[in-house]
Amino acid sequence: MINTSPPSVDVVLPCLDEAEALPWVLERIPPGWRAIVVDNGSTDGSPGIARELGARVVHEPRRGFGAACHAGLTAATADVVCFCDCDASLDPALLPSVAGPVLDGVADLVLGRRRPTTLGAWPLHARFANLELARLVRRRTGLRLHDLGPMRAARREALLALDLTDRRSGYPLQMVVRAADAGWRVAETDVSYRPRTGRSKVTGTWRGAWQAVRDMRAVLAEPPAATPAGAPATAPDLGAGIAGGLR
Repeated sequence: MINTSPPSVDVVLPCLDEAEALPWVLERIPPGWRAIVVDNGSTDGSPGIARELGARVVHEPRRGFGAACHAGLTAATADVVCFCDCDASLDPALLPSVAGPVLDGVADLVLGRRRPTTLGAWPLHARFANLELARLVRRRTGLRLHDLGPMRAARREALLALDLTDRRSGYPLQMVVRAADAGWRVAETDVSYRPRTGRSKVTGTWRGAWQAVRDMRAVLAEPPAATPAGAPATAPDLGAGIAGGLR
C-alpha cells in the first residue's frame, strides 16, 4: 500500500552532477522523511537516478547553490525542512539530531557543526576561511558560531518569511544573518564530515571560491534588520559529537 500521509520532514538536496554519491545519500534519509533532490543542470543522469531511488525531483534551471536550495524550500510541504549537501560529505542519517531541537521547539534554526573524519575531508584553506567567516558573523550578529555548515533545519514557513534573496553561495549565510536579525534561537550540533565524492563546485576552483567570497561579502554588507528585544546573542551548542562555512 502506498503511504499517502504527508512527510514529517522534507530534506532538500541541491544537486549538480552527483550521480556517484546519490545512492548512498538517499538510502540514508531517515524513514518517513522525504528527499527533495533539486537538479541544478546535471549532465550525468542524476535526476533519473534520484527518481528511481524514490526521491522527488525538482528542476531549477537557474544555476547557483542558493537557487537550488530555495527551489527545494518552495517545493517542500512539511512543517520542518532540512538542507543537506548531496555529495556524500554529510551523512543524512544524522539529520534527526539536527532537526530534533526544531521539532521539539527548543531552537528555531540548527546548524550542523562539521567535524572532519579524516585529514583530507576538509582542506586547511577552507577551514581557515570558515573560521574567519564565523568571526565576521559574530561581529555582525552577535552569534557565537563555529561553522556555517550546509546541514541545517528550520520550520518552512519561518524560512520563507525571511525573504531570502541570494541565489548563489551567499544563501546559507544570508539565512543565518536574517534569522539572527529576526531574533531566532540559533544553535549548533556536531555532525561528522567525510571526504566528498567528486570535486567541490565552490572551493574546488579558484572561480568558485572567488564567487563565494564575493557573495558572502554582499550578504554581510546588508544593513541589520530591527532586532526584537530579548533576542539571543549566542548560539547554544546542542551536542559535542563528532568539525566548520565554505563548501
